[in-house]
Amino acid sequence: MTTSLSRSRRVAAVSLAVVFLGWSAGCQVAPSKTVTGAGTGAAAGAVVGGVVGGANGNSGQGVLAGGAAGAIIGGIIGMTQEMKEHREQDRLAQERAYQQELAKKRSAEAKAKAEMEEELAVAQGFRISDLELNDAQKKVSDASSRLAKLRDERNAALAKKKALDDAQEKLLSTEAEIARLEEELARLRGEAGQPSVTVPAPVASQVPPPNQAPPKS
Repeated sequence: MTTSLSRSRRVAAVSLAVVFLGWSAGCQVAPSKTVTGAGTGAAAGAVVGGVVGGANGNSGQGVLAGGAAGAIIGGIIGMTQEMKEHREQDRLAQERAYQQELAKKRSAEAKAKAEMEEELAVAQGFRISDLELNDAQKKVSDASSRLAKLRDERNAALAKKKALDDAQEKLLSTEAEIARLEEELARLRGEAGQPSVTVPAPVASQVPPPNQAPPKS
């Protein structure tokens, strides 16, 4: 009696799991993690239950018991993961909504500030006279002319300095080349003017000239 009751409970659990899986699969296009976990758990539990039941001589009841237990455990695990993902998606959705609302608020504040500044500028423009405007424009023109003149003077000074540096550098290189050529030509002239055979100078005769008396002894 007890064995029959236990078997009935197992069969009922498996039936509920199968009905739950079928209902979930029919409600969704893609299986959820709950359905996937229940299916995986049922398959794994059935294999383990079959092995255990086969060792005890009752593989059929082992498959049913293992499949039912695996379906329940796998379904619970998959449901937990699915709920966690839903909570994360809800959090991300709330974060996006908050950022969008904050961006709208900042945009509205920037627009209001720009409009206020424009209105203030218009009010100030009404208080500006033509004389004041012309005077300001003349000052700008004079300042621009002065700035252009100073820049021209600065550029002219830089050009003079560069020209002087170039001239000095060219002078140094020219003088160095002159010195090199003078040394080379002097060396070549010395070698060309040197005689190939040295002729000894003639020795003076000890005989006195005819009109000169011989030296006294």
